[in-house]
Amino acid sequence: MMLNQAQQEAVGHKDGPMLVLAGPGSGKTLVITERTKYLINKHKISEGNILVITFTRAASKEMKDRFLKTMKRSKTAVNFGTFHSVFFTILKYAYNLSVNNIIKDDERINCIKSIINKMGISYDDEKEFIAEILSEISMVKGNRIELSSYYSSSCGDEVFRRIYQEYNKKIRQANRIDFDDMLLLCYELLSQREDILRLWQDKFRYILIDEFQDINILQYDIIKLLAKPRNNLFIVGDDDQSIYRFRGARPEIMLNFPKDYPNCKKIFLNINYRSGIKIIETANKLISNNKVRYEKSLKPHKKDEARVVSCQFETMGEQNIKLVEEIYKLFKSGIPLSEMAILVRTNLGAGAIIHKLMEYNIPFFAGDNIPNIYDHWITEDLIAYMRIAMGEDGRGLYLRIINRPKRYISRECFDTSQVNFEDLYNYYEDKEWMIDRIDQLEYDLAMLAGMSPYAAIQYIRRAVGYEDFLKEYAKDRRLSEEELIDVLDEIQEGTKGFDSFVEWFEYIKQYKEELKKQAQHNTNKNIDGIRIMTMHSSKGLEFETVFIVDVNEDITPHKKALLPEDIEEERRLFYVALTRAKKYLYIFSPKKRYNKDMEPSRFINELKGNN
Repeated sequence: MMLNQAQQEAVGHKDGPMLVLAGPGSGKTLVITERTKYLINKHKISEGNILVITFTRAASKEMKDRFLKTMKRSKTAVNFGTFHSVFFTILKYAYNLSVNNIIKDDERINCIKSIINKMGISYDDEKEFIAEILSEISMVKGNRIELSSYYSSSCGDEVFRRIYQEYNKKIRQANRIDFDDMLLLCYELLSQREDILRLWQDKFRYILIDEFQDINILQYDIIKLLAKPRNNLFIVGDDDQSIYRFRGARPEIMLNFPKDYPNCKKIFLNINYRSGIKIIETANKLISNNKVRYEKSLKPHKKDEARVVSCQFETMGEQNIKLVEEIYKLFKSGIPLSEMAILVRTNLGAGAIIHKLMEYNIPFFAGDNIPNIYDHWITEDLIAYMRIAMGEDGRGLYLRIINRPKRYISRECFDTSQVNFEDLYNYYEDKEWMIDRIDQLEYDLAMLAGMSPYAAIQYIRRAVGYEDFLKEYAKDRRLSEEELIDVLDEIQEGTKGFDSFVEWFEYIKQYKEELKKQAQHNTNKNIDGIRIMTMHSSKGLEFETVFIVDVNEDITPHKKALLPEDIEEERRLFYVALTRAKKYLYIFSPKKRYNKDMEPSRFINELKGNN
């Protein structure tokens, strides 16, 4: 395997700290495996004294497989693992723990569920709320944040603190630890027990870390302890691809590494073996706008020009038609669908693309990170209105919509499995103002009965007052009002072209079946299909052709990005998306999305070198 000069320098490094800045497609996995081999073959370092850390089990397995292949054998004593697996090994020996002590994901979810039920917190999208709470618990632990000074983004601060404390109490009582506890307990153990620390320092004499830009404070603090006194730390990563601040990753750790280790050597792997010239030039122009970064520029190894197409469309519908046309054209030219990817900034918007791909019978794979819009609780509310308007009278349907918006109608009215309005009138016969509200509801349902799904949703939003209910709901629960309205917009947009409720319901059924089918296809490597994924999920992957859609302000950069460091992270994320493409890169931007005027993303200008 021929190495370029920078790769050779990195591979040949022996003692002391080294920072390897590895741009996208620059061969970082090759450098890590070759350096490991070099330490063993050239310097006779014992395999058991080398530790190679990655962030995911899949990456760890791939790294180990690549190493074994390069060594031409099937076993090794080199320690390949994730941060969690390495730290758990340390705890296992100290505290006699087993894998049974690690709490499983479903146990964590059930634990939070029982706590919020006991506290009487009601959330429509319980799954989403629990995921947010668990993510915040992880953030607090991973960054060793003082609980009293943490401000929750998913619920009231005091409410979050109670959930946090109750969660920790419950899992301790069950003799369980979670993944973040592994880090906390490991740090405490190594800080307090010098004898145990020395034992592991003596074992892990050479430490190599992949994707170092994704490290959090706690992981870094433990690594610094383990690396002493030799400090044979070989860290590989790219500050320009640091995109996980929301999970606790801190790009500044990599930027400050030379301050922590003043004698560290620095190498930049600047040759990209993946993408054509035009793609690399475009990506360089974009990322040069970030101020807080190591100054550097990628160089393409490939001599072919590649193609970068940036298009603006009047509407999102026009954008998606052009998308399928280009997919067809490229497929006919010989590019397999599996070598194409459609990247979205957030899950929202993927539904319209899936709808279009289904319409044109184009096979696709949408990862687990792309949820089904028709499973959203807002969809279920709208369908409940329509089903009642069609004549259904189930108690569950009425309970779902009766106070959306607030009508102050008591749940106690509905004491039978079927509902009829006579009972409601009788229940409130002495309260004239309530009779007016029931009259209005009956009138609204009668009006909906003859409408198309699109007109019905418009009526529910405006005349019934459902949109105002959503705004109030968002305010009460500290949610983004705009995100809920965006969901409502996407659902309504998807009803265009359906004349009746029955027709739309049938489509939803087919849509769900198609998603189920493609989930099964995911395990079948022989089926050719285009990938739909978020920009975050695309990291580490590469495709012949990449389509980036909805490249608009408030989408990318995301509307939540308000501070300069947030915008820089959004730019890094867009840079990751651009550098997934080998040969063809399409950047699409509609002027209208769900009937709203949209501005093209500032990043489009930056791609042209206009700062």
